[in-house]
Amino acid sequence: MGDTATFAVHRCRFVDFTPSAITAITFPPLRLPSAKGKSPEVRNQPLKFGIFAVGRANGNIELCEWTGGDRQTQAPQAWVVQKTLAGPFPSKVDSLSFALRDPEDIGPDGVPSCSDLRLFSSGGGSELIEWDLKQGSVRRSIGSQGGSIWSIAVNPASSLLALGCEDGSVRLISLIHDTLTHHRRFDKVKCRILSIAWGPPIPRQSKSPRSAASDESSDSDDDDEKDWSDSWLVTGGSDSSLRKWDVVTGRVVDRMGTDKMRGERTLVWTVGVLGDGTIVSGDSLGMVKFWDSRTCTQLQSFQGHGADVLCLTISPGSTVYTSGVDQKITQFTHIKTPTPGNSSVLHSSSRWVQSCSRRMHSHDVRALAIWPPYSALPSSHKRKFPVDVAPILASGGLDMSVVLTPAAPAASTIVSKVVNPLSTSIVSTFEDSYHRRIAYTSGPSCTSALRIARQAKLMCCARDTGLSIWRILQKQDTSSDEDSLSEPVESRGWEKVLDMELNVRTNIIASAISDDGQWLVVSDLYETKLFALEIESTGDLKPKRIRDLSSILQAHLPKNSISTGGSAFHFTPDSQRLAMATAMSSYILFVDLGTNDTEPHVLRRFDHHRAQNLVGGNRIIKKSKPGRTSTETQEERDGRKKAFELGHNDGLKDDAVMGYADSTDDAMTAITSVSRMAISPDGQWLATTDDLARTYIFNLDSVQHHCVLPSFHQRVQSLTFKSSNPNILTITFPSNSFQIFDVESCTFPEWSKKLISSLPKRFTNIHDPILGVTFDPAATAADPSSQRALFWGSTWICRVTMNEQTNVAMSRKRLRESALAQSGGDPAQKVEEEHQPNNFRMVTHYRPILHVDFLGPGELVVVERPLVDVLATLPPAYFKPKYGAS
Repeated sequence: MGDTATFAVHRCRFVDFTPSAITAITFPPLRLPSAKGKSPEVRNQPLKFGIFAVGRANGNIELCEWTGGDRQTQAPQAWVVQKTLAGPFPSKVDSLSFALRDPEDIGPDGVPSCSDLRLFSSGGGSELIEWDLKQGSVRRSIGSQGGSIWSIAVNPASSLLALGCEDGSVRLISLIHDTLTHHRRFDKVKCRILSIAWGPPIPRQSKSPRSAASDESSDSDDDDEKDWSDSWLVTGGSDSSLRKWDVVTGRVVDRMGTDKMRGERTLVWTVGVLGDGTIVSGDSLGMVKFWDSRTCTQLQSFQGHGADVLCLTISPGSTVYTSGVDQKITQFTHIKTPTPGNSSVLHSSSRWVQSCSRRMHSHDVRALAIWPPYSALPSSHKRKFPVDVAPILASGGLDMSVVLTPAAPAASTIVSKVVNPLSTSIVSTFEDSYHRRIAYTSGPSCTSALRIARQAKLMCCARDTGLSIWRILQKQDTSSDEDSLSEPVESRGWEKVLDMELNVRTNIIASAISDDGQWLVVSDLYETKLFALEIESTGDLKPKRIRDLSSILQAHLPKNSISTGGSAFHFTPDSQRLAMATAMSSYILFVDLGTNDTEPHVLRRFDHHRAQNLVGGNRIIKKSKPGRTSTETQEERDGRKKAFELGHNDGLKDDAVMGYADSTDDAMTAITSVSRMAISPDGQWLATTDDLARTYIFNLDSVQHHCVLPSFHQRVQSLTFKSSNPNILTITFPSNSFQIFDVESCTFPEWSKKLISSLPKRFTNIHDPILGVTFDPAATAADPSSQRALFWGSTWICRVTMNEQTNVAMSRKRLRESALAQSGGDPAQKVEEEHQPNNFRMVTHYRPILHVDFLGPGELVVVERPLVDVLATLPPAYFKPKYGAS
């Protein structure tokens, strides 16, 4: 008999969730090389992949991190969203730029991490915003003093930030010593400054021979950035011109005029500068122009696009990519051509050619960025990268998804084999490679904004500033012998019972609905709102807000806390208590919701995620209580370490971490955000995880901390307890791997290790990462065949049988296959004859998936939001017929 499963599937496509358009993409810069004449060297190892930021039209900013290892050149899942910065409401993001916080802390070949970076954004207003990347909030802001900000750019040394303003002036903001202050203002011109770019930095004047000799004898390069100075920058205006500015005097050096159409002004939307000083511009006529910065004359001009060129980026190989309203991404390559009458390479000239155009988007492209990032440095100091790893081009626009494309120059494939980091194909050149699309998710930080109330048959979906609740109507039973995952049955019906807009200060970051449908909680970054839901005679839901919740929560937070918002919520199965993680302080609050006669009250506050832990190897080692370390003996420390490695934490529960939250010593407090939590089906266990990849288990029966899991190499993607065995916790990661942990014994079961070691490549190498796991509530420990987990991503659902008996059989099967292979037999044929159970089964005809969960025993809900339906809400895309036009 085959291993089949029959589910009644509600295939829901009525959810009105619409992702926001992409307006900006940026990669972090690299540290400037030494300016002391040292020759650059090609790296022995490939440059590791850095994070990148995606700005959206609703004001949110997404931070995406590489799912592979530090030196891993390929990762099928590439980048995934690891954190979402909730934008103030109302707001938008027009420009994004990273700056290095302290370049001296980064090695010459280092790639900056999130803690090394500062992120700045502007959204069409007059405020420049700096973000706190750890807390996910606005750190500070500064006014432009020149009206609306149209463009921003950080200089190569990360010491100055230039603003292009509405009043026609360029303003420089000082970033040195982690400040944000006005430095100077350039002369005004009579147009808007729509785009801006810094020219190549130049080495400062040489020092005296004595000081130069002392510098050569020193091995430190801490002052490398101070040896570079900015000479000029270029801006694109709304008056059909580009201007070159002298940074020292703040005056216009020269003006470059672009083409005009019927006397109308041409808008120069984007500019860039190459290391040799060549200026690239894209304008509203679809023209891409190359300029000589010394003479300020036009070198070449291309009609690269049919409409406005909105963005451009430059690859490390000095290849230029442009895109805009006509959805095409066009590649421009610099080639050498022999002079007429002489075929010698020594007598050759160079020119730009439009080498390729590809259409990978269905609507306007607003942003382009590339990794590794390009540094406009002189040829003598140009940074060199290995040619055997293809750069990755990231693009985004109104069709809401980031598209990643390998962009290796064609010439590099002739020299050696080039690795495609995305693993989409063997080919890695921009012209012929396969691109991949990062699927959008409904919730922040790559979570789902949909929640299911199984007992009440309700489904809740949160939007930017509101939410909707639908009731799923009863579905007919299915008697098919086939797996219903491969033959979906359309749902009989649904009805919307609640639609509400909230008064919020930022976009919504978390929400939850109780299993009985009587409680609803929703939060922005600053305030948590709790509603009691009542059923009216019409069947609709009427929300009644619990007004005192903020004061109740504030009483259990530090006095200086400015937020009672929550980053994660989960109701207990009996719908009587609520677990929440505070958004900006990382406390875990366990709240009793009370009854009609009593108000909600906090049962306990856990401070464990705020404790500053020490990481030893791959394990978390907690700090001792203040004053305890010095008196603790070596035997006690060894005993504590041994107990921790065995998964127990006797004597390490509350005394090791409690009391850090209100400590005045900032070094004792970790700045992090709790992003996910789960409660076991029996209501006994609570699991929480944070941005530092730390996962804690709490016992809700005794309201005590239970244990802490070892730190993993990646942040946790989802936490799910098993229905048939509430002690089993499934932990998934963005790299499509997972771990199984027994919270009762604080161990990783042996059978789970065998299961994880046998994961098929189709599961681990699929491009879309795991988003969640769900278990059938009808599963029982007595029926091993019913203990199936459904892992799901945006384009796939995989059924995995998770029990000891099946995995023992799989282990025996692998041993037989190995024995048959050694004896020369055909293991595949023998296995088919023996008909072993199939432990993995994957279906891919649901897409794109927003949520998968069980509504009841054997009753599955699959929520889809087809891209066609999303694009139907947008205005028509630009289209220009090529033939038959009058």
